[in-house]
Amino acid sequence: MKFRILIQSLALPLICLMCNCSGPERKSNQKSADKESPTADQSEYYNVAFLLMEGTYNTEFTAPYDIFQHTVYREGIRPMKPFTVANTKNPVTTFEGVRILPDFDYTKDSLPPIDILVVPSAEHHLDSDLKDVQMLDFVKKAAREAKFVTSHCDGAFVLAKAGLLDSVVSTTFPDDIVAYRKMFPMLDIRDSVLFVHDGKYITSAGGARSFEAALYLCEFLYGKEIAKSLARGLVIEWDLEQLPHLIHQ
Repeated sequence: MKFRILIQSLALPLICLMCNCSGPERKSNQKSADKESPTADQSEYYNVAFLLMEGTYNTEFTAPYDIFQHTVYREGIRPMKPFTVANTKNPVTTFEGVRILPDFDYTKDSLPPIDILVVPSAEHHLDSDLKDVQMLDFVKKAAREAKFVTSHCDGAFVLAKAGLLDSVVSTTFPDDIVAYRKMFPMLDIRDSVLFVHDGKYITSAGGARSFEAALYLCEFLYGKEIAKSLARGLVIEWDLEQLPHLIHQ
């Protein structure tokens, strides 16, 4: 079931690529943000680290990456600069067979400051990945320093295992809610929502809905008009009020 959802969700970014609707041409979509430009003491970009591992699902990685990367084509905001991190610099193979070359090896490299940590879902997030102490330690450290931490689909299991969701409300892939509750019975877990925002943490149902969770963070940071312009560039209808979600502040 999950594999079918992921394949269907890949159609949208592929259509965008075929239509050549990315890049600087989107600048004209939106020239100003609802919020003021960053002050002088802020860095030029939000550094966004995407945690990759063997078996990462394409959509939970590519959906937020597309949304966040396209912020560089909007003026008057502090855009995002995405990069990938893994426990190697060798190619990482996604569940669907795409090979990705990570930008940084978190076990060896000195990483840029991480403002936003993104944990996409991966094939073994319910079993062997949760025994990777080095990976969990990296997630804990990055989360302490980050302004926001987001997970998509079963990426919530990683955050929960790292002890980051003990006092916040969260969600995960709908078909794994039962397993999530069984594995972490003390957590406040919600179903029937596409994403939950609690404090610095945003957890989402994943799949194609990873686009909405990423657009929500953009609306939170930049305002409604910027989020709508990003959505238009990817041929997505965006109206936060029409989406089942939970903001628990």
